[in-house]
Parts: sequence; structure tokens; C-alpha cells
Amino acid sequence: MNEGKTKEQDSGVELEFDLGDPPQKVWRAVTIPELRERWLPKEALADPDAITVTPGQEVRYRLRDDNPPFVESTVTFKIIPNATGGTCLRIVHELTDARFVEKTRAPANSNSPPLMLAA
Repeated sequence: MNEGKTKEQDSGVELEFDLGDPPQKVWRAVTIPELRERWLPKEALADPDAITVTPGQEVRYRLRDDNPPFVESTVTFKIIPNATGGTCLRIVHELTDARFVEKTRAPANSNSPPLMLAA
């Protein structure tokens, strides 16, 4: 495995690794609970079942912190075969907790005169 590349996003982190193992082996490691447990403990998962699965290509899990404020997020594993028979593993961890995700808000001042409605 080589050094991973990290790219920060507005609501998460994206990591990318080039692995020497074939995509099928990496897929098993991220989808079979007994293998996944070695590096992604079940206590970190909000649900042991995947949210979405594209067989052999992508799997997404919902995570929840075990300490207050119990922040929720998702982690997505994208598996892409590389030219050498290995795997490009992209891990995208995104904050999805509604309490912390920025919401689109209407401006407090709409720059128009206030209107009174007749009753």
C-alpha cells in the first residue's frame, strides 16, 4: 500500500489509496462483517447493514459516535481496479448529522419594505 492522498471537502474527508490486492479481495474486506470488524468496529456503525451497495464497486455505511453529542456521518468505500491488477480504494467520510450540516437560510433583510396584511 502506498501513502494515501487526502482531500478535505466542506463536509468531510476523502482518502485515496493504491493497493496491490485485487478488487475482489478489497471488496470482501469492506463488506464481510468479520473482516470489516478488524478496522471498522461495529460500535462505530449506526447500523451494521450498508445503506447502499453497488456490488464490487461501492458500499456506504452510516456511522455514529459513541460519545455525546453522538454525531452521525457516512463512510463510502469506492473500489476501482487499477492498471496493475491492484485496487484504487477511495474512502469518503462525510458529516451528515442535520445538527451540524449547514442549511440554506433566507436572509434576515430582504431589502424590501415590510408589508402589513389586512385581517
